[in-house]
Amino acid sequence: MSNLLKLLAGAAVVAVPVAAAAQTAGRNLPTRYVQEAQRQHAAVLEEFGGAETGARGSYVEGIGRRVALHSGVNPGAFRFTTLNSAVENAFAVPGGYIYITRQLMSVMNDEAELAFVLGHEAAHVAANHAQARQSTAQRNAIGGILGTILGSVIGGGLGNVIGQLAQTGTQLSTLRFSRAQEYDADRLGIQYITRSGYDPAASASMLAALGRATALEARVQGRDSRSTPEWASTHPLSENRVRQASQMARATGRAGAGLRNRDAFLNQLEGVFVDDDPAQGVIEGRTFIHPDLRLAFTVPTGYLMQNGTRAVTIQGSAGQAQFSGGRFSGNLQTYIGQRLQQLTGGRTQIQIVDSNRTQVNGIPVEYVIGRAQTSNGVVDVSVFAYAFDQDSAYDFTMLTRGGQGVGPFTSMVNSLRRISPQEAASIRPRVIDVHTVRAGDTVQSLAGRMAYSNFQLDRFLSLNGLAANARLVPGQRVKLVVFGQRR
Repeated sequence: MSNLLKLLAGAAVVAVPVAAAAQTAGRNLPTRYVQEAQRQHAAVLEEFGGAETGARGSYVEGIGRRVALHSGVNPGAFRFTTLNSAVENAFAVPGGYIYITRQLMSVMNDEAELAFVLGHEAAHVAANHAQARQSTAQRNAIGGILGTILGSVIGGGLGNVIGQLAQTGTQLSTLRFSRAQEYDADRLGIQYITRSGYDPAASASMLAALGRATALEARVQGRDSRSTPEWASTHPLSENRVRQASQMARATGRAGAGLRNRDAFLNQLEGVFVDDDPAQGVIEGRTFIHPDLRLAFTVPTGYLMQNGTRAVTIQGSAGQAQFSGGRFSGNLQTYIGQRLQQLTGGRTQIQIVDSNRTQVNGIPVEYVIGRAQTSNGVVDVSVFAYAFDQDSAYDFTMLTRGGQGVGPFTSMVNSLRRISPQEAASIRPRVIDVHTVRAGDTVQSLAGRMAYSNFQLDRFLSLNGLAANARLVPGQRVKLVVFGQRR
């Protein structure tokens, strides 16, 4: 959550059909789609922490263009951007713009795996998979986060609110394709990378790597409150999908024979941020800490947290919440009124059942608890607003079942606190360190260097695609996650 003071933005999603034959000069994308992509690009960057520029960004762009040569679309129509986001994700937006997060790159182990993900996303565009979803995406983008929350509740209850609450800048980032479309994008992506000279077996190894990361994340969620990888959510993984990718790779007759370019990839991965960028705040266990905003709060046990550029989302069995902020005039009642207006869009009547003012850890607070009738019953909508300083306020916006009020989130709303300069200075980023194995290094000894307080061995094995009984060879290069310096 890097900039809480800016308005939410949305992006529409569309793709266009292209010729199936691989060629270096292909079909151009319609001008209107390109123009839309150009208009929305800044909003996407804002939502996902900005672009990774310099050598790493150029490297990804080069790999993407190499693969796009075989998509049937004019390769110059594609634009590939690496995002400074802790969410493991890759997606495409109108006009051939394709995005990949540095967090997803950290899961990979070679250039061929990167090429497959970029090819897979290019294939969604080339195969026109998203066009049917354009209208829905545009409608969802209009209201931004807060407008989506209650609208989702009214339409379908509390079940999937958090998934929509977390999405802002681009709708395709959370767009779920059908199983058939995913297999089709895998098939085309394998074709693209094979024709580009890469080992098509990288498709299966990449899907398997993300599957391992997803399984590990499921084990640690209860402790560190992180959500499952977004790309795993929006591009459903299964053993069958990995198996089919392996079969399609073997069918090319090139499995195991193409380029992997592991060293070149690892060179680019050196120093990449892993998990949260401190400039956007970090999640440590059940606690969110923002060293620049000088604040922290803790979510209840069993609740999941996901950090975004503009907001932190919280999900549990008893409700969903969002933490965000903005400028205010000094009047918290006005601030809350604006939040409720954004939330409902003026379309839904909220009956106020409780309101008051208090203090939490020395911070002036005002709150409102309202009630709304939805298609699935009564829902409580609560806003707790904190006057952090004379110019800015922060708030929790919460949704619970009717009659619960703030109940499940009581400990959370009472946990917001200011942090000391010393605590702020102690927050350091985690980064990738590419280590060359030396004599005497073992899986256990290197795992002990991982910058985590738990699951060190599991994280090391998953990160490197190693078995528990793996023997390391001097000269072998492996990835570690260590503490680095803020940029």
